[in-house]
Amino acid sequence: MIRLALCQLRTELDQAETMTKAHRMVREAAQNGAEIVVLPEMFNCPYDRAYFKKFAALGHQEAVSAMSAWARELGVLLVGGSVPETEDGKLYNTCFVFDKQGHQIARHRKVHLFDVDLPGMRFKESNTFTPGEDITVFDTEYGKMGCAVCFDVRFPELFRAMAVRGAKLIFLPAQFNMKTGPAHWDMSLRMRAVDNEVFVAGISAARYEGFSYECWGHSAVADPFGELIAQCDEKEQILYADIDL
Repeated sequence: MIRLALCQLRTELDQAETMTKAHRMVREAAQNGAEIVVLPEMFNCPYDRAYFKKFAALGHQEAVSAMSAWARELGVLLVGGSVPETEDGKLYNTCFVFDKQGHQIARHRKVHLFDVDLPGMRFKESNTFTPGEDITVFDTEYGKMGCAVCFDVRFPELFRAMAVRGAKLIFLPAQFNMKTGPAHWDMSLRMRAVDNEVFVAGISAARYEGFSYECWGHSAVADPFGELIAQCDEKEQILYADIDL
């Protein structure tokens, strides 16, 4: 059995405060026996276009260095949600993964950017971010695993490609919103799991009431039969799931 911990934290407007809180949650998860700890999408940056470039200007290297140190200090496989990453003048929505020695073993840049125009909601991630191009599968002591970010889950070919490459557990740091979350969050995790007979762990940020972008929360883990074996509500908390690959 492998114990997963999904750290559904609320991102604060002060990055240092958020990083301190994230470290505390990762430590608590490790103390409670978690071997793999996962953070949400954009966990260190408020999910709003007004903040993406501002927080990216602070540099992603400090966050990457901190996550590497947490993984090494606590002896956990850390899936670092995602952070705004800059390279060659381009901005990416990127998930970094670290082994128990703190070595970076994977980097997934969100491939499918969230561009949506719905009644009462318009959002265009491509105005800010550059899409990634890679299918991300990585080796761990537990076997092969994969990673995608949020809107990537809408595209079944990406998950099939990870499964074909041997991934048995796929992580999805995400921030579904208050319109798509109730409609499609559970369904999306369950569909991708049952499509490919894999575990899918969807880790959301906690809801920030009154913020310009309110996410749905409800982090969850779906098993290969398409059942949700663990799920929480929208509040800040750590969700645990014991899985048998």
